[in-house]
Amino acid sequence: MTFDLEYNSERPLMIIPEYGRHIQKLVDHCLALETKEERDKMAKAIVDVMGNLQPHLRDVPDFKHKLWDQLYIMADFKLDVESPYPQPSKEELQEKPEGLAYPKSASRYRYYGNNIQTMIDIALSWEDGDKKEALVFTIANHMKKCYLNWNKDTVDDAVIFKHLFDLSDGKLDLRETEEALSETKNLLRKRNSQGQNNAKTTFKKPQHNNQNKNRKR
Repeated sequence: MTFDLEYNSERPLMIIPEYGRHIQKLVDHCLALETKEERDKMAKAIVDVMGNLQPHLRDVPDFKHKLWDQLYIMADFKLDVESPYPQPSKEELQEKPEGLAYPKSASRYRYYGNNIQTMIDIALSWEDGDKKEALVFTIANHMKKCYLNWNKDTVDDAVIFKHLFDLSDGKLDLRETEEALSETKNLLRKRNSQGQNNAKTTFKKPQHNNQNKNRKR
């Protein structure tokens, strides 16, 4: 008796390797069936087996539709069966998605983050008034907090106002204002004072048994 050994290098590539080669062979066998009734019956059985092999798909909405699409993909879109869902096309699968716009950065003031720029853009869209002024000072205070968290040092309010002026393209100008921002101690996180107090630990001198001192030499 002789056995024909199959090497992976000689086998055809699997379209969806997650299901294994046996499922691919079942799909190929389903394609070779002559009658449509046999193909329909076997296609439904293959979809059921695929669902058992991928149980996490049960949490995906309309997971049966996904399984049928994967069956058509493994059949190279040549499977002629009655499906409860429309058959996808190869052109639709190979269609390239639209490119995403590259996110804007906060120029050279990266420690403020991109959200600051979004907040500034929203403030610029508001009409002049007390609400806009309060929003602008809120943004400035948040910028000061971000600056202190990054640099771990004090900062003058004039520096924050200058950065706000630059990020808003000169449209938000607080450089001549007399109102001060929140104090540094109120913006920085409170340090763990207990950790500093517990840094010094008192060690007790180990006590030895004095009975051995009375032993005769």
